Amino acid sequence: MSDLSRIGLVAIGRNEGERLKRCLRSIAPGIPVVYVDSGSTDGSQDFARALGMGVEILSTDRGFTAARARNAGWRRLSTEWPELDYIQFVDGDCELDPDWLATAQAALRAEPALCAVFGRRRERFPDASAYNALCDDEWNVPVGLVNACGGDALFRLAALVEAGGYSDYLIAGEEPDLCLRLRLKGWSIRRIDAEMTLHDADIHSAQPWWLRARRSGHAFAEHVVRHGAQADPVWRRQRNSIILWGGIVPALIMVLALAAAIAGSPGPGLAALLGLATYPAQVARIAFRKWRAGARPRFALNYGLWIMLGKFAQFGGVARFHWKRWRGGTHRIIEYKGASTP
Repeated sequence: MSDLSRIGLVAIGRNEGERLKRCLRSIAPGIPVVYVDSGSTDGSQDFARALGMGVEILSTDRGFTAARARNAGWRRLSTEWPELDYIQFVDGDCELDPDWLATAQAALRAEPALCAVFGRRRERFPDASAYNALCDDEWNVPVGLVNACGGDALFRLAALVEAGGYSDYLIAGEEPDLCLRLRLKGWSIRRIDAEMTLHDADIHSAQPWWLRARRSGHAFAEHVVRHGAQADPVWRRQRNSIILWGGIVPALIMVLALAAAIAGSPGPGLAALLGLATYPAQVARIAFRKWRAGARPRFALNYGLWIMLGKFAQFGGVARFHWKRWRGGTHRIIEYKGASTP
């Protein structure tokens, strides 16, 4: 048995096409693999079976979520291969680095308090669009102990069992939710300095980026509501920033503009203009900070612009979450790849 014999891998996907083929082909032979499919119609299930991998098809009686898919995968692996100690999760639009599993396993073995490790997820085509470049920057989190990981990570199976896995119903933000619950149990998460996966965002227009930002707004809102005082402080600050710049400031500007129109007084109108001016000022501030951190000027400006524009999309996600919660409705996944309408 190889040194990687204690690792099982869960790949999840939904109509990823060629991206999934690259993903599954990148997995070294001999590793137990379960591909979990969420209603694909592109032949993904047959391709995984042709490679000799286990296939788990999620039923349609419940909503599809990445959390539910990952849970189905690791639970099947732990049942069919009880000797496993580690579970690698990988999204179907990612390709695994050939050295990653050995490096990650060594890191977990070196620190028994770690429940998970992850490395550098890179964007496959960062120069193909401004949106891809933003994704590549988003994946590049600092090396060291962190509060949460993303969708690609090597987990200690014992930690997953202790936490009960992901929260099935979360349509976004399931990784920080799991990581918070694990940290509250005394576990730690580390980002290590190693190549992990190549991700293919394939975003070439503003519409899918907008939908992706809306999904993140939903995730921030639900995380804070779900965990209350124990919510991740970074996610709490992000939620507050979204509400401020995506909701409160625009509302104040509109009120001031309306007051100026009704009263015919220049005071409220000037105040509204000053409010509008805070947005380009924020873009410049964020861009300058990014440039000081080493980013190229053009990317830094684009980063600042989309961070601020994204506040409006994220506020839509926050508002949508609270509206559905107030009405008692269920939350459906917000898909951005291949979407034709917002």
